[in-house]
Amino acid sequence: MRAILATFLIAGAGVAAFMVLGLPLPWLLGPMTSCLLAALAGVRMQGIPLLNETMRTILGVAVGATFTPQILGSMTQMWPTLLLMPVMVACVGLTGVPYFRRVWKYDFTTAYYSSMPGGLQDMLAFGEEAGGNVRTLSLVHATRILVIVVVLPVLLVTVWDADLGNAPGAPLRTLDATELALMAVCAIAGWRLAKAVGMFGASILGPMILTAAAALGGLLHNRPPAEAIWAAQFFIGMTVGVKYSGITMSEVRRDLVAGIGFCGLLIVLTLIFAEIVYALELAPPLETLLAFAPGGQAELAVLALIVGADMAFVVAHHVLRIVLVIIGAPFFSRLFGDRP
Repeated sequence: MRAILATFLIAGAGVAAFMVLGLPLPWLLGPMTSCLLAALAGVRMQGIPLLNETMRTILGVAVGATFTPQILGSMTQMWPTLLLMPVMVACVGLTGVPYFRRVWKYDFTTAYYSSMPGGLQDMLAFGEEAGGNVRTLSLVHATRILVIVVVLPVLLVTVWDADLGNAPGAPLRTLDATELALMAVCAIAGWRLAKAVGMFGASILGPMILTAAAALGGLLHNRPPAEAIWAAQFFIGMTVGVKYSGITMSEVRRDLVAGIGFCGLLIVLTLIFAEIVYALELAPPLETLLAFAPGGQAELAVLALIVGADMAFVVAHHVLRIVLVIIGAPFFSRLFGDRP
């Protein structure tokens, strides 16, 4: 309990510091940064996994509530950029595996699951089952998400002049109690149903699907209140930061540096594919960057909500990327095995 309380206090201090300094995305980047610094200082931290996952359902509801018949119809026009997603995933794997194997001497399984830009929890689960180093995987993927989520806002502000100070939803006091109750039902029921059938990303995709159905049926007209989305950001940021708890200097020199180096490669690949899409005029540049950025699904959903991007476009590409990674990971692991 002491570790949990300390973690919440540290995360809250990060939010306060970001607000006082006027830094962007205080509810997301504040907890990430403060928990990372605390971990590097040797502070023992711990989250509450069930609560963390429950808060992710809010993002699923927020994304699902944006669906309208017009947005649903526009998804049929995404196929040119969706076809580029398997190519990008392949390029990431062909770049990442040799990088981790030859530069950092990871075994094949750990190198493969470290390089795949899937969800953090999914990659840890598959990597552990395949015999990879779970601690290394945790640090590499936490670093990937941290760096991408820090770099993206800088690009959004400097290149596209995006306003990251926008409220992600209406204030709680302005929303109808019936709609709020329906959102809660969609969040919990969607999550549990998706988990029961073994759906990947159940805590986000399950609520998203159920909420989209309610929105398309005319039952929902609003996203969750801003306060709820800020709370989801807080727990997401804290969860990423806590992954560094107990990190040693040898892990900093090896896994943290390896993860940062790999993020550099990922950013270059992302910009290359974004430039291809932009040059061919297949999609708007802002949505393209958010769709192809290999960060976490939850973190990028937050950014897309705040800057007002086309949620259907961004989510569709991330879902496809995760599907490709999850399907391909066990297949390639069995195919190649651990080899020099």
